[in-house]
Amino acid sequence: MTLQVGVLGYRFMGKAHANAMARLPMFFPDAPDIERSVLVGRDEAALTDAADRLGFDSTATDWEDVVDEVDVFYNLGPNFVHPEPSIAALEAGTPVFCEKPLAPTLEEAEEMAEAARDAGDDVPAGCAFNYRFVPAIQYAKGLLEDGELGEIRHVRGRYLQDWLVDPEAPWSWRNDEEMAGSGALGDLGAHTVDLIRFLVGDDDLAGDIDRLSGHLRTFVDERPVEGGDETRPVTVDDAYSAQLEFENGAMGTLEATRNATGHKNDHTIEIHGSKGSLKFSLERLNELELLREDDRGYETVLVTDEDDPYVDHWWPPGHVIGWEHTFVHENYEFLSAVDEGGEFHPSFEDGLAAQRVLAAIEDSDERGEWVSLE
Repeated sequence: MTLQVGVLGYRFMGKAHANAMARLPMFFPDAPDIERSVLVGRDEAALTDAADRLGFDSTATDWEDVVDEVDVFYNLGPNFVHPEPSIAALEAGTPVFCEKPLAPTLEEAEEMAEAARDAGDDVPAGCAFNYRFVPAIQYAKGLLEDGELGEIRHVRGRYLQDWLVDPEAPWSWRNDEEMAGSGALGDLGAHTVDLIRFLVGDDDLAGDIDRLSGHLRTFVDERPVEGGDETRPVTVDDAYSAQLEFENGAMGTLEATRNATGHKNDHTIEIHGSKGSLKFSLERLNELELLREDDRGYETVLVTDEDDPYVDHWWPPGHVIGWEHTFVHENYEFLSAVDEGGEFHPSFEDGLAAQRVLAAIEDSDERGEWVSLE
């Protein structure tokens, strides 16, 4: 059976996922057969051009005409477009893959997760946290599950970018609360929160986040509209930080900003335990810095061996992979789950769990106090 895939959105994420779908039969021959069937957008001229470039058979300007006609629906639009089409697709029994954060607000994320529950276990609903599928992250997950680091005591995550340092950088939907929900918190922090949950969220590691304290800051209150003389207000955060306490007593610190001069896409994770530590940087995504018990210093592990996660599908050992390969891995896992009627993670439930943390950080900032998570 060939899966007919419909995709809403054709810009940044649309390109990333279309590229991944094109690579699947080349490098993952056991992946299900798919057709990039229909591309959905509003601008017909731009949509036609995008469909030609990205390899889609047809186009549509209304997602309602698509969600119950395809075998899989990808929702890669801006955050405010996530809830309604995704819920409609799930109600039609169509598996959904939705970009992160799951929704602009916690309430909408809860509605999406409820729709996924109602659709049943044989209708996968995935949330696109692609950094789970970095081989070095998968390798780190195995080390943690095997107890290599001992009792988890400190967890640190930061995501630094600088594309909004210039106050003259143009306004976009990402600067609007109604469309985006939040700024650096949802755009970048969602990734960090999901990775932390994935790596140490098991009960025998750090467990769930028990309570937190958050702080948000907007540095530039309005930005120019591209191609005009007007400005529009910035109604989301430019940066956030948070302190965490986990169920097992471990401490955590998180931060993200789009105003870190000199940092382009610097996503780092550090985990310190009673017997060792590890460090990961997205800017060196083929490497894991690892310190085991009795080591004098960190060892740089190049995670490109044939028996490392996903690496056997690519190049000979030592030949590194890149950011785009994470999308191939997650598309392989999600589409395989659709084909087999199996379970996929990160699911809408995982997306909702991350959204609860983001909402608690906002709540803490507004109240000026620590907030407990239920």
